[in-house]
Amino acid sequence: MITVDQARPYYLEDGGTAHAFDHVLRVTALAHQIAQAEGADVAIVRAAALLHDLASDGPQREVHHLVGAQRALEILAHLGVPEGQAAAVAHCIRSHRFRVPEDAHQTLEAMCLYDADKLDAIGAVGIARAFVHGARLGQPMWAPVSAEFVAGLATGERHSAHHEYHTKLVKIKDRLYTPTGRQIAAGRHLFMAGFFERMTLEIAGLE
Repeated sequence: MITVDQARPYYLEDGGTAHAFDHVLRVTALAHQIAQAEGADVAIVRAAALLHDLASDGPQREVHHLVGAQRALEILAHLGVPEGQAAAVAHCIRSHRFRVPEDAHQTLEAMCLYDADKLDAIGAVGIARAFVHGARLGQPMWAPVSAEFVAGLATGERHSAHHEYHTKLVKIKDRLYTPTGRQIAAGRHLFMAGFFERMTLEIAGLE
């Protein structure tokens, strides 16, 4: 439907950004694995994974799932992909961010992409991404996380990758859809939780 080489030019070369092509390749590999295990249409899932972050690093970041879905339709039409298949790919892309009910997943293929995209935010890769993102924002390597912050209160404390873990990353494993995605998430979550626990101890000089 679309190859890696055909998709690559649509992305930034800077592999240090959270949504550059290295992220796309990892998500594609995960999505392929999940789709095969779950009996989804692998061709649809792979195409959606390769095109899912087309608009992620531009000014339209907050609506990149909508902009990306439209761009994917145009790209696939140019490649001669049948309209029905292109629409299925676009739905996966449109729902991979899933912030409002109208973007909810309607197909197994969309769930496979969603899970793969979220899995890339946890585990060893997720840890690395959190620190790279924090460094780009000028955040410290580490900052203490208060109980009030963990409880969801606005504390005004300085943000760090440790805070990202408590606000977002720790919740991902429970928000996946497919059995395969949840199985992969279990191991990644365990590793990630152990890392942040260990780092907290080392910062305090206890290990």
